Amino acid sequence: MQTDTRNLGDLLRDADPHKAAIIDCREWDRPRTVSYSDLDDHANALARGFLARGLVRGDRIAILSANRHEYVAAYLGAMRAGLVPVPINSKFPRAMVEAVLADCAPKLVLCDRERQAVVPSAVELDSQELRDPGPFTAVTPEPREPAMVLYTSGSSGKPKGVVLTHDGHLWAVRMRLRGGPYDHHRLLIAAPLFHMNGLGTLKFALAAGATVVLLPQFDTRRYIEAIERFRATWLTAVPPMLAMMFREKALFDATDVSSVTDIRMGSAPVSERLLAQIRAAFPKAKVVNVYGTTEAGPIVFGPDPQGRPKPDAALGWPQKDVELKLVPEPEGELWQRTPAVMLGYLNDPERTSRVLTPDGWYKSGDVFRRDDTGCYWFVGRTDDMFVSGGENIFPSEVERVLARHPDVAQAAVVPVPDEIKGTKPVAFVVPRPGTQPSEDEIKRHVLAHAPPYQHPRRVFFLPELPLGSTNKVDRRQLERLAAEAWNTAEESR
Repeated sequence: MQTDTRNLGDLLRDADPHKAAIIDCREWDRPRTVSYSDLDDHANALARGFLARGLVRGDRIAILSANRHEYVAAYLGAMRAGLVPVPINSKFPRAMVEAVLADCAPKLVLCDRERQAVVPSAVELDSQELRDPGPFTAVTPEPREPAMVLYTSGSSGKPKGVVLTHDGHLWAVRMRLRGGPYDHHRLLIAAPLFHMNGLGTLKFALAAGATVVLLPQFDTRRYIEAIERFRATWLTAVPPMLAMMFREKALFDATDVSSVTDIRMGSAPVSERLLAQIRAAFPKAKVVNVYGTTEAGPIVFGPDPQGRPKPDAALGWPQKDVELKLVPEPEGELWQRTPAVMLGYLNDPERTSRVLTPDGWYKSGDVFRRDDTGCYWFVGRTDDMFVSGGENIFPSEVERVLARHPDVAQAAVVPVPDEIKGTKPVAFVVPRPGTQPSEDEIKRHVLAHAPPYQHPRRVFFLPELPLGSTNKVDRRQLERLAAEAWNTAEESR
């Protein structure tokens, strides 16, 4: 990516035009390779086509689709034309899709064939009528001009449209390009492109001139097979995706993963046990777990400027151009001010004012602590925290203790209502293959390694934890399951 690029859609100019930009695995038996030249031409044709349809600068274009190369071209082409793409969660129910469309009021909706019934007026992404082939010069955005709107998952209420800028996310891309070159990499992306995890990695890869192996969605077996089939060197994932991969033990053991040299996780904490599993399975790989938010960007923490090693469970020190503070100090809510901070929530000034200060600080809702070296450690989400008998319980703290039990592969902690204490913690545990831990054994483990008020009053075992559309653990579904299981267990006593 040239340093003078001002448009977030114009990331491809430094790449070898003949090199593979995307290996699209939508058709697993017939993956399609799209060169940088073809992707660039496609994005230009769409930019011209959008404007030929009468769209004007600032108009929004919604995209509702599984991952595919046409999605990438539409995303880039829209921004080149000065339009604002709005990727929509392709797993939202119809009513929520309709609510998002009503909120963002797009002038055009693009979708894949599988979702045509959800929005009958949408145009299919691969429609030739969208294209007007020919050269196109990307518009030069004004400072802080909107580039895209990303909607939050909506797992805990109405989705929020986060308005993000060209200059903010070009800064994020340039920050990730430091330490390169990275053009030799093949990055495996299965995280959805409507989410910052997958979309941010895609932009970094294209700006670096690397090759993206793009799966339409996360499928555990396909993800494992793709590593060997396409000689992937860089894995990007949410930690639960890798935990699920290790449960496919026979397939994983039979797969050559020696090509992997980099593993970058984000969007959720990683347990010490899972980190040890990853390092044992990929001994040549550099493994990092990063922190970021849709509202303030994917660049927050990094190595210590003084060269001190980072503890595995810590996230690190603030990066260049990143301002952080904890409210209160030294353990409290993380406030962030970066060039990538959002303009606000679309059509929602009241919600915006609750999290964004007039001088640009974003209140993350995440609780961190900072040690004497200035290193930051994640404690938990204020949204997930619950109070039991007057004690604040952060699920992530209890989950870290549970994950240290030798028979626990994954764990999640949620509250259930209690007449005396307000709520009580219960745990869902996925046992390691070949083990059968008992409920009492798990309880004793937590009591031995954590304060008594944190120990789960019941432990329920599952073959796997339910995941939401962004491949993070679906805590709301677990809360519903917990209430049902708790009531059933109490009735049987």
